[in-house]
Parts: sequence; C-alpha cells; structure tokens
Amino acid sequence: MGNARGWRNGTGLLVLPGASVPVEIAASYGTRRRGLLGRDGIAGALLLSPCNSVHTFRMRFAIDVAYLDRELRVLDLVTMAPGRLGLPRPRARYVLEAEAGAMARWGVRPGTRLAITADPPPAG
Repeated sequence: MGNARGWRNGTGLLVLPGASVPVEIAASYGTRRRGLLGRDGIAGALLLSPCNSVHTFRMRFAIDVAYLDRELRVLDLVTMAPGRLGLPRPRARYVLEAEAGAMARWGVRPGTRLAITADPPPAG
C-alpha cells in the first residue's frame, strides 16, 4: 500500500481484485490545485493527498469522486458533473478521482478498502 503520509507527486497502482489501475499521485499544493483541470480525460485515477473536498469548475468531463479515510477505506462515492462544488467530508484524508463510471466498473463502493502502491522515486 505504501506509506500514505509519505506520498510524493508521482505515479503508482490502484490494486483491485483481479486488476490494477494506474494512479497519479498529487501530493503537493500545486499538483492538487491543478488536479484534472485542462484535461479531456484520464487513463486510470488521480489520488489527491491530503484532501477532503473537490470541485469541478472549469473541468471538461464528469468524474467519480471517492472520499477515503486514513486506512484508504471509501467513506463516500459521488459522480460530479463539470461546474459543481463538492461538500467537504470531515473524516476524509484523501480523494480518488476517475472518469465517471470508472469506479462502478472497478467495483469500488462505500466501505471498500483500497490498496495503492507508489512507484519508487527515480534514482539519481
């Protein structure tokens, strides 16, 4: 799963039963703020860390939003159209975003505990 508190900007895998999905990790203020703005879609998912609320202003597509607690358990799951402001979830520590419909295809629902592995930083 990786140390959630030590996540850095980068990539990893969302490990699901029978499949793995690529995940981008946005852990700095700038990458969280940018999020999915300016994109026409995403292959996989985006993890915002730390985060407990999102908006879809200036977004080009609808997204599924999973609010996660410290143990990466899904607290709530909503689909948001562009131009919406999501309510903060007080117990949420992370948000996982994907194209609308992706979470249902992956079998993600409230109560599901996720596993995310972060790719190691490049040597150098």
